[in-house]
Amino acid sequence: MTKFEIGNATLYHGDCLEILPTLPKVDSAITDPPYEIEAHTLQRRVRRGNEPLSFEPLSFELRRDSGRLIAAMTKRWAIVFCQCEASQLWRRDLEPMVYRRTGIWVKPDAMPQYSGDRPGMGYESIVFSHAPGRSKWNGGGRVGVFTHNKNSGGIHDHQTQKPVPLMVELTALFTDHGETILDPFMGSGTTGVACMNLGRKFIGIEIEKKYFDIACERIDMAQRQGRMFA
Repeated sequence: MTKFEIGNATLYHGDCLEILPTLPKVDSAITDPPYEIEAHTLQRRVRRGNEPLSFEPLSFELRRDSGRLIAAMTKRWAIVFCQCEASQLWRRDLEPMVYRRTGIWVKPDAMPQYSGDRPGMGYESIVFSHAPGRSKWNGGGRVGVFTHNKNSGGIHDHQTQKPVPLMVELTALFTDHGETILDPFMGSGTTGVACMNLGRKFIGIEIEKKYFDIACERIDMAQRQGRMFA
């Protein structure tokens, strides 16, 4: 395990199942775990040119164990991106947190279905669970539909990298200034970038050294640039 402190961010290179039990409680978790097995088919691709996913699908054991650890250390919201087929599984594995809603991220520039034998995937599901007790967010009565282009500008350093505007919107809606946000599947660090832009503290964990280094660089740059979004 390697640990780096970058301003308000604490970043760990290692296995989240080993690191999470050593951490204090956080206010909320916002994370994008590896895709489930349904995404690892010849019919599902993430870039033009029919490029397959380069990482292993999320295992039953990793989802179960990480879900339980997130639930045990989160005071408010747990927000998890997943395939629609896995939303009920994450709902179960985040117990005893209370399931509140499954939202969607709509991708206007999503890839078409090259096989032509079924509709393409133009969205991802987002599971919203909360610690027991009354939940509160900053969105009032608006619906849980978040519309952002996948390619929102800038370089994408990870195959499934989320757009910064999407992560800024989620962070602003479900967390408050000064809170600590956890991402145990940090990837290239977009959740951390959003937290730096909005004045949140951040704890990120990434097992792949390549993406950990990229996350460190991006989060450091966000710290230097200061708040980019209101």
